[in-house]
Amino acid sequence: MAERIAQIARDTQETRIAVSVNLDGRGAAELDTGLPFLEHMLDQVARHGLIDLTVRARGDLQVDAHHTVEDIGITFGQAVAKAVGDKKGICRYGHAYVPLDEALCRVVIDLSGRPGLSYRVNFPRARVDAFDVDLVREFFQGFCNHAMATLHIDVLHGDNAHHVAETVFKAFGRALRMALQLDPRMGEMVPSTKGTL
Repeated sequence: MAERIAQIARDTQETRIAVSVNLDGRGAAELDTGLPFLEHMLDQVARHGLIDLTVRARGDLQVDAHHTVEDIGITFGQAVAKAVGDKKGICRYGHAYVPLDEALCRVVIDLSGRPGLSYRVNFPRARVDAFDVDLVREFFQGFCNHAMATLHIDVLHGDNAHHVAETVFKAFGRALRMALQLDPRMGEMVPSTKGTL
């Protein structure tokens, strides 16, 4: 089996991002973004997705975190798309329900080749420490657009903003892990009647 690894760099006037992924890793993360809460969330994706993930980011945080978070989502999406390649033999679909105390989230993903985000997440407050929770959506929109994935995120319950965010990222990691899994019965087939994704 070919290694499913990729490295992507994105340099703009607003950010410099470098992401590497190993889709068949052990859940190790090396994160340096200047955004501790986002790093905590990305660590959840790596750990629960069993993806080895390295993110190095420098952004215009003196403005705010928007460009940095969005561009990390974009670059992570590009890295996943590159690493998964032609999608032969993958399960394609993944889903997960994840609770954290009172919070409960459902994430469903299709590595469909068609970007789309359905995002039904209500946070009980606008920030977790210094992190603007509106940026959670920007991360996932960037990911979907560049991984070419359809993603449904639904928070079913939650009164604590940290818990809500953590269930979202954990469930995303678990769903992504399921979708990326190789099914030996698929062999060299692409999981689509079109023959391509």
